[in-house]
Amino acid sequence: MEHIILASASPRRKEILSLADLSFEVMPSNVREVITKEAPNEVVMELSSQKARDIWNKIKEKKIVVGADTVVSYDGKILGKPADEEDAARMLSMLSGSMHRVYTGVTIICEGKEISFYEETKVYFYPLDDEEIQAYIRTGEPMDKAGAYGIQGKAAVFIRSIEGDYYNVVGFPIARFMREMKKIQSGERDTIWEK
Repeated sequence: MEHIILASASPRRKEILSLADLSFEVMPSNVREVITKEAPNEVVMELSSQKARDIWNKIKEKKIVVGADTVVSYDGKILGKPADEEDAARMLSMLSGSMHRVYTGVTIICEGKEISFYEETKVYFYPLDDEEIQAYIRTGEPMDKAGAYGIQGKAAVFIRSIEGDYYNVVGFPIARFMREMKKIQSGERDTIWEK
């Protein structure tokens, strides 16, 4: 497999990509994100595409560029990163004792072909009391994460169950990515958006 450029500054995505023993480098995109879609699955593909295209257009030697974006969706509404501690508490109270969905969109640009797909995982939280929420916020962990929590961190104790890919919730569906890469390199996949 050719050398990959990851158009993301996320340390979590870097860690996950490392699990596959791939040769890659990190080149974060600073493109101004423009959202024209409404459905969470379409939003993450749109944003991952913008990030990947931004880096693809900047590099001279055309390699494989990968962009990704993750959102948490509750009751059809997208929850981004919290604006402040009060916003984090609001989000965590919303997720308490209920199910929400995590979507990660991935875009791969390889030899001029652009492939976008998404993964969806259902996450079920145990009921949380105010003390648990405030203690978690004091750790600082929720502040840079979509939906105000990190499943791979201290919020692990809030998770009752998940349906779907764990790594998708962390921020990168590595197994699906590897299968898409095989399809691209074998010529099975062309430019398309799909689930």
